[in-house]
Amino acid sequence: MPKLGMEPIRRAALVEATIAEIGAARSLDVTVSTIAKRAGMSSALAHHYFGGKDQIFLAAMRHILSEYGAEVRTALQQANTPQARARAIIHASFAPSCFAPATVSAWMTFYVQAQTNPDAIRLLTIYQNRLRSNLTHALRPLCDDPASAAATLAALIDGLYIRAALTAPDADPQGRALALLTILTKGAA
Repeated sequence: MPKLGMEPIRRAALVEATIAEIGAARSLDVTVSTIAKRAGMSSALAHHYFGGKDQIFLAAMRHILSEYGAEVRTALQQANTPQARARAIIHASFAPSCFAPATVSAWMTFYVQAQTNPDAIRLLTIYQNRLRSNLTHALRPLCDDPASAAATLAALIDGLYIRAALTAPDADPQGRALALLTILTKGAA
């Protein structure tokens, strides 16, 4: 009989193993068996906790998004002006933790999954809406059309992240996003 409290530990181990396996394969072309093996448990136990590979992958993305959300909240706590809030969101979006190779692979796989998987689409929509909402709130006192500026910055953040992650991780995507922020807000402080 399993010890009380083992389920959260095993779930976390499976999530971490999923991210690592996707990172190693650079795709979702992994099996529950390889994920479970990396986590040090049987594939039957992995299926018991999550049901299948799609559910394990979605749990891994929820974990990555939760870590990203923590980065944003930490950055926002130190921001005391609207411009600083927008900058904090951009900085968090390009934090070094977001560029860990396994995390990048998980994000790229997530974007592909979101084209056909309803649960992935829902999770991606939540992420995108929250990003635009946070940016709109920060930009409201800085420009005439904060919703449009927020949508532009959100698209730029995602696009620069993908470009940097796939081709040139040293291309300073954060600098480009911050430069656009200055243009969109006409240099408001």
